[in-house]
Amino acid sequence: MPNILEVKNLSTHFFTRAGTIKAADDVSFSIERGSTLALVGESGSGKSVTSLSIMRLVPPPGRITAGEIMFNGRDLLRLSEEEMRRLRGREIAMIFQDPMTSLNPVYTVGDQIAEAIELHERVSKKQAWAGAVEMMTRVRIPDAERRASDYPHQLSGGMRQRVMIAMALSCKPKLLIADEPTTALDVTIQAEILELLRILRDDFDLAMLLITHDLGVVAETADRVAVMYAGRIVEEAPLRQVFGNPRHPYTEGLLRSVPKLTEQGIKRRRLETIEGTVPNLLHLPEGCKFAPRCAYVIEECTAADVPLLQVDEEHRARCIRHDLVGDDSAKTHSERIGRSPVEGGLSM
Repeated sequence: MPNILEVKNLSTHFFTRAGTIKAADDVSFSIERGSTLALVGESGSGKSVTSLSIMRLVPPPGRITAGEIMFNGRDLLRLSEEEMRRLRGREIAMIFQDPMTSLNPVYTVGDQIAEAIELHERVSKKQAWAGAVEMMTRVRIPDAERRASDYPHQLSGGMRQRVMIAMALSCKPKLLIADEPTTALDVTIQAEILELLRILRDDFDLAMLLITHDLGVVAETADRVAVMYAGRIVEEAPLRQVFGNPRHPYTEGLLRSVPKLTEQGIKRRRLETIEGTVPNLLHLPEGCKFAPRCAYVIEECTAADVPLLQVDEEHRARCIRHDLVGDDSAKTHSERIGRSPVEGGLSM
């Protein structure tokens, strides 16, 4: 399948009085039509900034300083603001984290979806309203004709998220960016929304960029995974390779911090944490940005920046010792670095 989106060496920096924050630094990835790439990492790793860069909605004092964003053969960074405005919503759509703050409280949800259709399609108000009701039905909102006249506060969190999905897909875009689409929802509603996104992706032949910190969501939804740390992609590979054969110590640490399920229930063992903290983006360490927290670190790791290295045909990792990661699976991360395991898991 051809790539519908190719991000090449993208850098987005924020210029503050304290210094330059490299929120996204030399980020590269691609997404095929009909597939889902999950962008994973802790809060502050650069996931949302990367997605806003693709939409060209980076708030000041942020600025895209380098790179290319190729969408359907066109570099989005070379388009005028008017051209980009026509593209947003029609060909690239985005679902934001909190639907309550994304929806206008003084308009009905049907009017807001219809407005999106009117903005990009040459249709009458009546046709736009009919399209809004149809999309609400497609996202499984019961009694869509009646609920279209409701205001956002009259809907549950799950229903509001369905409205946001309906609005995003109302003009049948080619790329959908979903930024933490299930964060504020309870577990059962999360599963329903993820299932809905999978069905709609296949129905509309969408490419999807899923921004999340939840590895469970990734496992349910993604075809490929890109792991971000301190503004950089540190590993990218198909889902099964990332979960079954991680080749960056940070990815390995994330996976080890997740409780393991067995036929008897949750496996009883102490959960591991990744020692240390994410570096201050104003004062990044030399060389590998993960080196101060890494169990495999050697002197060469801090000598120079580490590029994304090809592990195999579809697998890249930003680690010069990627061949050693995961080999000592019998020992925990904490045992390898001579520390006692800590009760609890990683907070992302």
